[in-house]
Amino acid sequence: MSSVTLLNASYEPLGKVSFKHAVRMLFREVATVEEGHEDRMIGPHQWPKVIRLVRYVAAKWMYRPAGFTRTGVLKRDAHRCAYCGARATTVDHILPASRGGDWSWLNAVAACEPCNFRKADRTPSEARMVLHLTPFVPTRAQLALL
Repeated sequence: MSSVTLLNASYEPLGKVSFKHAVRMLFREVATVEEGHEDRMIGPHQWPKVIRLVRYVAAKWMYRPAGFTRTGVLKRDAHRCAYCGARATTVDHILPASRGGDWSWLNAVAACEPCNFRKADRTPSEARMVLHLTPFVPTRAQLALL
């Protein structure tokens, strides 16, 4: 099954939920279908693609810094290599972990395998590679929109 986009009552995106969880929310009447497959039904409801909460949920937690994850780095950098712009599948440490670099948002960027291999255990300047983006700490809301 696929995931379903979840909107707040004010139509702001809150993230994604599993299809199973979305159906439970529909039958508990805490959400309604905003966009669905017109030709498929699940009980009295359309097969959901996007659901919206009936009541507004204060989502202050969404604007806190997101926890660091490999998937989050790839999402933040739009799966684009920070060095050449190709499709990124790996995460590279700007200051290599073996040289004291930490696993943090400000020390990690998305990279393609050839660039990651070429940079190896060096800093971008030592490898004579230009870093085309500035790493930043995203909020949970920024990652949910990607």
